[in-house]
Amino acid sequence: MIPSEAVRPCHVCGTFYPAKKADLIVMMESLLAKEKKSRYPGFLRGLVLPHAGYIYSGATAACGIGLLQQGKWKTIVVVSPSHREYFDGVSVYPGDAYQTPLGNIPINSGLRTRLLDETTIITASPQGHGAEHAIEVQLPFLQYALGDFSLLPIVIGNQTPTYCSEVGRVLSVVCNEGECLLIASTDLSHYHPAATAERLDSIAVEDVRQFDYEKLMDDLENGNAEACGGGPTVAVMTALHLLGAERFEILDYSHSGHVTGDLDSVVGYLAAAAFA
Repeated sequence: MIPSEAVRPCHVCGTFYPAKKADLIVMMESLLAKEKKSRYPGFLRGLVLPHAGYIYSGATAACGIGLLQQGKWKTIVVVSPSHREYFDGVSVYPGDAYQTPLGNIPINSGLRTRLLDETTIITASPQGHGAEHAIEVQLPFLQYALGDFSLLPIVIGNQTPTYCSEVGRVLSVVCNEGECLLIASTDLSHYHPAATAERLDSIAVEDVRQFDYEKLMDDLENGNAEACGGGPTVAVMTALHLLGAERFEILDYSHSGHVTGDLDSVVGYLAAAAFA
């Protein structure tokens, strides 16, 4: 029996994004205004999105969120790193819903059960979900763009190649009916001078562009590139490949220096989309 933690409350509302519903909607409307007519040929199957505060990475995230008007998905799968809590393995939230200022998002319990039946490396656990921001910051954008949907929130604790590959395989099995949109939540390099960050980030961006998740894993392992959610990105890319996605498009790259003007220490952000 899966233990229930009921509703996971929002933890970074008021810091990463506005806590008041009206203020949050105004901010998202502003960020998405120029993206509402974004179009790409093909069927959107997945996204890579950043997870910093909206004032820093919101414009880049909006480049991906703006594509969601092209379809309707019953379930959004968000795969995230764990910034605040180390644990071995992979967790899926055991409770009933995630909360944001826009309301509660129900967990797809049926899909969660199928996920747990398919592999032993994923467990139903609150580990990695407590104060983690990487899933939460995606949700208000998704609620604004899609309205009602269910959620499958997955956190990879130890981002080993074995775990990332297995998460990708399992997602390709349980999400094989085309009703799921897969999202990898990641920022890129952290706290380098802008020139260094852009060099490191260009390698990760090119690996995504080439749809080469094996090279991305190698580049992350070897220090050629950096991404706090690199493992989740590899997992989602693996799943998308197995599900028949054909290509990735790079939608936007930016870093915090573009917002703050401080080029001495920046964080990189990527938005990319996979299409069948």
